[in-house]
Amino acid sequence: MTHAQLVQIAIGWLRRYGCGIVLSEQACCTGEMPDAIGWKKRCRSVVVECKISRSDFHADKQKLWRADPKIALGCERLYLAPHGMLEAADLPPNWGLLEYHARKVEVIVPPDRRSQRTPEGLINEMNLLLSSLRRVEVRIEPQSITDFLKWKNRLIEYNGGIAPEQLGVVEQNTYLEDGGTAS
Repeated sequence: MTHAQLVQIAIGWLRRYGCGIVLSEQACCTGEMPDAIGWKKRCRSVVVECKISRSDFHADKQKLWRADPKIALGCERLYLAPHGMLEAADLPPNWGLLEYHARKVEVIVPPDRRSQRTPEGLINEMNLLLSSLRRVEVRIEPQSITDFLKWKNRLIEYNGGIAPEQLGVVEQNTYLEDGGTAS
């Protein structure tokens, strides 16, 4: 099993865990580069660090954001490792453990569900998200990210530059209606 394969497994697990947005191996301003991070409802972030060896796991303890968790990302934090590599006693306080075995991910130690993320950690997550959005915007130039995200513009582009006759004038975002409670 390679680290890259384990990261892909973590991404799939985060999606099944209910994360609508998932990024992998993107750096934030502190230098932290989570193997996988996802966001659930109410901006709840989940970090998964993938480890394929015990030496890699122990080296992780020396990183600035592990030594000073208040700058770290993640409301929930977990390690993902091959079956039997890590034990609950190895984990830092409040961290969870996922094991991969027989093509399945199993929660061995659930993470502390109380938010571990501090206000500084939230700012660092925003930095990571904004940096990621900026990279997307650079790739789609000359179009702005706002224009790219509007479904009407994508539909017109797909339709050869012509708006279908049935296309309405007003774009609705039902999530924003009713104070964000619409589904």
